[in-house]
Amino acid sequence: MGFGFRVGVPGMSVRVSTRGVRTSIGPRAARISVGSGGTRVSSGLGPFYASSSLGGSRGRTSTRRSPRPRTAIPSAAQLERARRQAERAQQEAERDAAIAQLRELRRQTTEVHLQEFPAAHRPVIADVPQLGLPWALAEAQAFHLQGVGRLARAERAAAKQRAEQDAPAYLASETARLHAVRDRMTGEAAQWWQALLANDEDTVCEAVNTAFSDNPAAGCAVGVDGPVMSVLMRQQDLDTLPAQTPGLTSGGRPTLKNLTKRDRTLWWLTSMGSNIVATLKEGFAAAPAITAIDLAVITRLPDTQRLGFVAYGRWSRQAIESTHWREAEDALRFLDLGLDVSCSVTSTASGSFSHIIRPLDTSRVPGLQDLLDNAQDEPDSPTLADLDRTLSDTTLSASPTPAADPYRLIPFAEWKQAAIPAAPPPPDRPPVVASASPAVSLVAGQNLVLPEEAWQGLQVAFRFAGADADLTLFLTADNGHVASDADFVFYNQPASADGAARLLGKQQEGPHTVERATVHLSALPDRVQRVAIAINMDIDTGLTCAALTHAALDMDSPTGTAWTFQPPADPHIKAMTIAELYRHTHNGQPVWKLRALGQGWADGLDALARAYGVDIA
Repeated sequence: MGFGFRVGVPGMSVRVSTRGVRTSIGPRAARISVGSGGTRVSSGLGPFYASSSLGGSRGRTSTRRSPRPRTAIPSAAQLERARRQAERAQQEAERDAAIAQLRELRRQTTEVHLQEFPAAHRPVIADVPQLGLPWALAEAQAFHLQGVGRLARAERAAAKQRAEQDAPAYLASETARLHAVRDRMTGEAAQWWQALLANDEDTVCEAVNTAFSDNPAAGCAVGVDGPVMSVLMRQQDLDTLPAQTPGLTSGGRPTLKNLTKRDRTLWWLTSMGSNIVATLKEGFAAAPAITAIDLAVITRLPDTQRLGFVAYGRWSRQAIESTHWREAEDALRFLDLGLDVSCSVTSTASGSFSHIIRPLDTSRVPGLQDLLDNAQDEPDSPTLADLDRTLSDTTLSASPTPAADPYRLIPFAEWKQAAIPAAPPPPDRPPVVASASPAVSLVAGQNLVLPEEAWQGLQVAFRFAGADADLTLFLTADNGHVASDADFVFYNQPASADGAARLLGKQQEGPHTVERATVHLSALPDRVQRVAIAINMDIDTGLTCAALTHAALDMDSPTGTAWTFQPPADPHIKAMTIAELYRHTHNGQPVWKLRALGQGWADGLDALARAYGVDIA
């Protein structure tokens, strides 16, 4: 039901309201109204009436205008209040950032010892890439077909034929060279590992200092005495630590408060202990044969601003590795775990630490004052936070130069150029004898028939570096034993009785030592069926064959045909048979054959000689 007022004559009324305009027809008691509000039936007497709608009404259109909005201008007090709120929010944001930075800095400086460092292990040399004849043939064809037109069928066929002839030699050469590279790297790695386990001073210091290169507290291994290593560590200066620390107000809100001298010294002491333990852990990990570390710590003293020792002592591997390091406070255990530990921060009778840092007396420890006198330090060195940011930026932006690939394949064109015989010299120069072809590289177990010209005088040369070794020849029967000691050719007996086998001595050729021998196979008596070419390491050094680098056995015939074999750098043997020459029947004709071996004995020359029947008294 709705209310309205009526205007008009009997029988018609006009109603004007905010809902629109309507006209009504009919008696007062029952009247039908038609208008913008829809169709209604009304009833009533007097100036007012009641009506009810007969159907759905349409949306009404209002002619009332909304008031024009007015812009409120803030008062000066409101502006001042907003400014103070913005300043307070900015200050709180800066405070929270400073608190987070201080907490992170404290964590970084006092939890270094919680890191774990991987133990050093024997280097693993990658396998040689597998090469096949299809690859070699494709490389050779690409070279020989250069400049040959696609329609020149005869020339292309000839080029492919040359490629088929060159491909096997190219494949064999590259395979042998790559295996030689791997053998060399294996030997060098074995030699390095053996030196590390033997606590060789240069090797240990280099390995440890490489491991120390990224430490927040600079450390340096300065010497090795048996199983004990000496390390010098540079601790962060006390003055570089922040003067504030996170705290809470009386109302429980986060804030920054000033550090007391005692708290600041305790932070510095915990940081030093953390760096000491981390340095010890990493030193033991990098040098597996070191059993104890003598460590001394220097820093810039706050009173004099001069370098001085603030801690030193000896810590054993067993003490460090058997301790469980779980919390930052565990770093202070360095004071109890070491032997003869001295620290410039002393504890009071109540168990707390003093806040005074005094230099230690170095007169009773030999060598410490010399280290201090030779130590160089820059007074304007960055703080740990600056150093950490610098290292982080460098790590993200630096792109390390990739190491050269030791297994880089020699292109066919380069190999072919090296395989071409040298041009003859001009007539006015003395002739230079050159090999008709490059030396044939042999692999272990490979054998071949020697040409007859090699029987007349086979030149043998063993070249090597890295350690000393001796060339030895054994003239044996079919059973592999010498008939007498006269068939044992070595440094104390450099020639056989008949002179058919002879050692020619050693000489230095650049970085390599070369020991030569000559064997006249055609002059050997019939009882000699085999000639073993062997080496043995110097007895006094105790080194194994792994100590040899760039080792190779070269054999040349009078006509220039040559063979070469690079023996394995086996770290378990001290004597080795590199190759053997032996009689054989080929196509019904007696011949001499060459076999590459590379097998040896761990007991050195004695075991080698006994294996060939030499009586070792």
